[in-house]
Amino acid sequence: MREKPLILVADDEERNIRLIEAMLLPMGYDIAIAQNGRQALEKVKELFPDVVLLDIMMPGMDGYEVARRIRKDQYTRIIPIVMITNLGDVKDRVNALEAGADDFLSKPVEKLELMARVGSLVKVKAYNVHLRNYQEKLESEVNQRTGQLKAALKKIKEASHETIYRLCRAAEYKDDNTAGHIHRVSNYAALLAIKLGLRKKTTESILLAAPMHDVGKIGVPDHILQKPGKLTPDEWVIMKMHTVFGSKILEGSHVGYIRFAEVIALTHHEKWDGSGYPLGLKGDKIPLVGRIMAMADVFDALTSKRPYKKAFSVEKSFEIIKQGRENHFDPDIVDAFFSITDQILDVKEKYADDEINIIPKPNVFGT
Repeated sequence: MREKPLILVADDEERNIRLIEAMLLPMGYDIAIAQNGRQALEKVKELFPDVVLLDIMMPGMDGYEVARRIRKDQYTRIIPIVMITNLGDVKDRVNALEAGADDFLSKPVEKLELMARVGSLVKVKAYNVHLRNYQEKLESEVNQRTGQLKAALKKIKEASHETIYRLCRAAEYKDDNTAGHIHRVSNYAALLAIKLGLRKKTTESILLAAPMHDVGKIGVPDHILQKPGKLTPDEWVIMKMHTVFGSKILEGSHVGYIRFAEVIALTHHEKWDGSGYPLGLKGDKIPLVGRIMAMADVFDALTSKRPYKKAFSVEKSFEIIKQGRENHFDPDIVDAFFSITDQILDVKEKYADDEINIIPKPNVFGT
């Protein structure tokens, strides 16, 4: 890892290079130089700079083509590109954006503007590298865990309830959750599905899929997952990715309830008013199983202790859910929830954390 950020300046005019160099060197940046497009591409691959300052009008290969090739390369595509040009036409700027530029600077370059753009994009590059490294590590873990999950599913066919629940607890342990949490949310979701009139087979699939809603948290670092205080914006970005991680872990299965689990994992943090994540889906664009799981998961979160909060009372939790009608939650599901509160509270009591010593089979159907 290098000590100073490296900026690649690609320009066929020596005086432009020296001017930019004179501005950036005192700010603690290292500078690499390319005097044509082909040389720029070679140095991008060789040096993996933190930012490329790229002149558009260069002989041979122009800046547009250099930018396109940087973006096509899987290794270099995360490097920020700033186009530096005399061209002021809107069409030229659109062409630059389409080629892959992140920003523009006009000649003659202003020192303060250059410093601001470069400083900001150096941070962007560092964050992109962090995410890529993290993703590569995560993909390795996902491949390993997916293999284990598929092997287990192959042995048990349509699945043993007990085995599935044990696998799901691997993620819950990281989040300081309990066996009770898994059983509560899956039974809440199944009860809601019954009340909404879904077929028994669909409800059974939801019962089996619901425990896997947070399996993507195996990809979230412990220091973020178990942080007692408020997450930083960067930590929150990573935290929200557990929905995507979970869907990736579960994707591609031919087993019905695993396909349900994939959808649940991805969409259980979507909100009725479109303010949720990761896709910002709104209303009935959110799959029904995701809307059901959102209700089950939030109620259990409200009434359970977490690293960042104490458990709320049932009364306060009910009030929060009422306030979430038509913004957080599907209003029909809220109505269904409040029509079966006796059954919901029976489940809450049956699977209270201090009552769970083993992993029983879910019994919403009396099995």
